[in-house]
Amino acid sequence: MKVIAVVFALLLTRTLATKEVAKKNKKSKLYVPQIECDIKAAKIITPEFIAKCPSGCQDTKYRVYGTDIYASFSSVCGAAIHSGIIDKSGGKILVQKVAGQSGYKGSYSNGIQSLSLPRWRESFIVSEGKPKKGVQYPSTLEYSSVKSPPVKGGTSPRREYLTTAAPLPGTKIVTSLPKPTVMTTESVSTVPKPTAVPTTIPTTVTTKAMTMATMKPQPAMHRVRDIGSSHVHPAYSSVAAVASRQVQAVQGRTQNQAFRSTSSYASNRNIPRTNAGIQRQEPIASFRKPASSPANLAMETDLWKSGSSLFETGFSSKEDLIPKPLDPVSHGNPNCKVDLSFLIDGSWSIGKRRFQIQKQFLKDVAQALDVGIAGPLMGIIQYGDDPSTEFNLKTHTNSKDLKNAIEKILQKGGLSNVGKALSFVNKDFFEDSNGNRGGAPNVAIVMVDGWPTDKVEEASRLARESGINIFFVTIEGPDENEKQNVIEPNFVDKAVCRTNGYYSINVPSWFGLHKIVQPLVKRVCDSDHLVCSKTCLNSADIGFVIDGSSSVGTGNFRTVLQFVANISKEFEISDTDTRIGAVQYTYEQRLEFSFDKYRTKQDVLNAIKRINYWSGGTSTGAAINYAFEQLFSKSKPNKRKIMILITDGRSYDDVRGPATAAHHNGVIAYSIGIAWAAQDELEAIATDPDRQHSFFVDEFDSLYRSVPRIIENICTEFNSQPRN
Repeated sequence: MKVIAVVFALLLTRTLATKEVAKKNKKSKLYVPQIECDIKAAKIITPEFIAKCPSGCQDTKYRVYGTDIYASFSSVCGAAIHSGIIDKSGGKILVQKVAGQSGYKGSYSNGIQSLSLPRWRESFIVSEGKPKKGVQYPSTLEYSSVKSPPVKGGTSPRREYLTTAAPLPGTKIVTSLPKPTVMTTESVSTVPKPTAVPTTIPTTVTTKAMTMATMKPQPAMHRVRDIGSSHVHPAYSSVAAVASRQVQAVQGRTQNQAFRSTSSYASNRNIPRTNAGIQRQEPIASFRKPASSPANLAMETDLWKSGSSLFETGFSSKEDLIPKPLDPVSHGNPNCKVDLSFLIDGSWSIGKRRFQIQKQFLKDVAQALDVGIAGPLMGIIQYGDDPSTEFNLKTHTNSKDLKNAIEKILQKGGLSNVGKALSFVNKDFFEDSNGNRGGAPNVAIVMVDGWPTDKVEEASRLARESGINIFFVTIEGPDENEKQNVIEPNFVDKAVCRTNGYYSINVPSWFGLHKIVQPLVKRVCDSDHLVCSKTCLNSADIGFVIDGSSSVGTGNFRTVLQFVANISKEFEISDTDTRIGAVQYTYEQRLEFSFDKYRTKQDVLNAIKRINYWSGGTSTGAAINYAFEQLFSKSKPNKRKIMILITDGRSYDDVRGPATAAHHNGVIAYSIGIAWAAQDELEAIATDPDRQHSFFVDEFDSLYRSVPRIIENICTEFNSQPRN
């Protein structure tokens, strides 16, 4: 009975203790970090987290892309409002990162108009801010930017280390073995107290041990261990001091021999060395081991076993001195997760000396990028007559191996066929089998000595349409006498995504190439600018055919012009991106401006404002023929021809014949009808399928509602077409 009573008492005690612990755990609340309205999901590295949004995030300046599933460069809080998880007053949300999508549909919901996007490398979904059962959520968020946004209501944890202070000059050095302690804000670890060292030296002392003893006594020291770092016991100097009194005569060559294997690490490790007797104190800060240093040294705490001395441990053995690192040196820079391809010039025109300079530049870039599986990956293609892969994205996963591989590259020779190389990158390089990660932007950097020997515009456009961000680095361009030999003038402007110079760098001399390493790396790693995949918005010739008949009226005509401007604003406008043209018609037709008239978005918008209302009849069929002759017949072959016709009534002439002819000549036609427009004519004008290319509104003031749907359909159609 007594035994049963004791067992029952123990069970009761354990049950009560378990309930108490559960009650304490239940009481502990999850700290929820707060984020600002402008924070994009791409800036937060944490794959799943709970956060709190402030009020006021419904402002239109916080862009949102997609519906239900959002592109990662959308505002997190804006997406939460759009999806209905929170309202404009803010609140807690749960965010989960998911794979990139082939298309994002814009929509109007909860007071926010989200935008459409053809594709993006990463997505996220938003749900109610309740933690899932069994899932631990971080109380602080990890940001990809160097300077993380402040977290309201809390501070980021900071690890502090305490080290043994150096004794003042003249202080007597204690030879007893103190018990060292490492203290941090996170944990406290204690090194086991070693056995006292005998006061006499064993007869088995070797010359190596005596060499160590010749070192001058050091103050007791304690190097804080971080993950993979070394730990030098405080008694090391004391043992050396004891030994020095016994073997003072042993010096010279024996000392050099004993430390030959450790000399290469003297700069990185606090191995006791002869000095003035004053030890420099370690700063109270986090210690980060250099990437090139060994993971640790042999002098670990397990050296100090009971009954053993320093000289019996085999200290001179290389295997003990340099063990294998616990972890890889670096996983790469997480702030720069890109899949990068370098297209290097191996033509004969570059010469051997400049080819070596090019390789050194590649090694400098590899070092600056900090290549690794959690950061950027880099492959290299050499082009001449034909391109060939030197190594792909998954061949080398750290900067050291990559630099060694670059050094071994041999020059191919041949011409400078850059266009061929870009086609090769587009079709073959960024494959999953070559290490393409899908969630990282694809970047191709083209090195060109002088100028290409083939055309690059078409190949570059196709590569950009596939989502590859093209950078050009040109060195020593053609002089005035050589420009006549250039096959494609202004080839860089035609090849890159934008014309503001962001995607191209010109270096006057090969000897100045090293100066652009950091600027180039900064551009490549800036994910906010790597949005060249929006090519449905920068690869078309768009012609507006505007009804200026008397039934429209002056006020409504201005509304139509605003509608035209709203659509135009969504596109990237330049001579090499999307171009805009306009025709106004009544019984007659008038070319307001052609595709090559204006080369900037602002110039186009100003030109739209200046269009004067004409007034007259409605001959839509004749206007379609005129637009084809004056606009689309002069369109570039690499541009998609898009006609957007706006009318408010039935045409006086036939529209089917002109519309069919335009369709057969590659024009994609959208028809926008208002008020009294005839539905059968709108369908005849529109490209098949009619539902995706024909729109109707009851009144002019409702035109703006069609803008997102038109943009969405243009991009969806673009993505559905096969790539060459």
